Amino acid sequence: MRLIFMGTASFAVPSLELLASGPDTVSAVVTQPDRPSGRRLRVNASPVRSAAISLGLAVSQPGDLQGDELRRWIAGLGPDVIVVVAYGKRIPPWLIHHPPRGIVNLHGSLLPRYRGAAPVNWAIARGESRTGVCTMQIDEGLDTGPVYGCRETDIGPEESAPELAGRLARLGAGLLLETLSSIAQGRSGPRPQCGRRATLAPRLRREDGYVRWEESSASVHNKIRAFLPWPAVTVDFRGQRCRLIESRVGEPATGPGEPGDIAVTEGGLAVRCGDGRMLDILKLQLENRRVSSGAGFANGFRLKDGDCFTSLAATPG
Repeated sequence: MRLIFMGTASFAVPSLELLASGPDTVSAVVTQPDRPSGRRLRVNASPVRSAAISLGLAVSQPGDLQGDELRRWIAGLGPDVIVVVAYGKRIPPWLIHHPPRGIVNLHGSLLPRYRGAAPVNWAIARGESRTGVCTMQIDEGLDTGPVYGCRETDIGPEESAPELAGRLARLGAGLLLETLSSIAQGRSGPRPQCGRRATLAPRLRREDGYVRWEESSASVHNKIRAFLPWPAVTVDFRGQRCRLIESRVGEPATGPGEPGDIAVTEGGLAVRCGDGRMLDILKLQLENRRVSSGAGFANGFRLKDGDCFTSLAATPG
């Protein structure tokens, strides 16, 4: 079959690389325009654009998917199927109905659970122990189309969102290749989703990284690993913002104290949470400083009784 591949983020790269070496023809790649990123706002190519160039594939970066020029270009390529993986924009109706065999999307959850822009992050944040990937046929809803197939995997208790996304991207690439083979050979079609079982995974906001220490230690731990690299769980320490990067649920708290209180431990530092357990902080980063271990932070700031991490959610502004 002739394919057009649409993707932007690194999650899409394993799929593009596998399809480019497979039996189908990747006629072109569509990715979002290059945008400035990082502290210096340098303009960098998207991971998919970089991969496409290294594979020798034609690349288009339309700012608008409604333009006549894009419509003529896609019509000239005559794709049998369009493949979408982590493109980052809703697909307009005209494009959904253009290819004769539809648009196949690789989604990072077990649909109908976690429909939306951030399924990997929200599965971890909500304490799921299993997740997976699905291939689905795109319709005009938000991840509501019928599903071709799924593959499941465990979520490690310490696994972060970038680590899980990397595993799912590789798992999904193989599933996508199988799905396209099934479509080409006319085997069984996709199955409708059960809308009653649907849950949502909305786009991440900065406020999602604000935690309250009255939450359980497991809840805060899940958010720390879920919201990397952005928005990251961020708290206030002595009037400065501090990103919590790596943690582990610790031992039950001893003695009096309040949620948010810091305790110096043999391994570094820990924070009292609302369930009466300590949360070990293994890595953190104070604003405009390098990443530090918990032990290095405790020693460098000479932590003392009364030091605490304050929730930004409770801080005005």
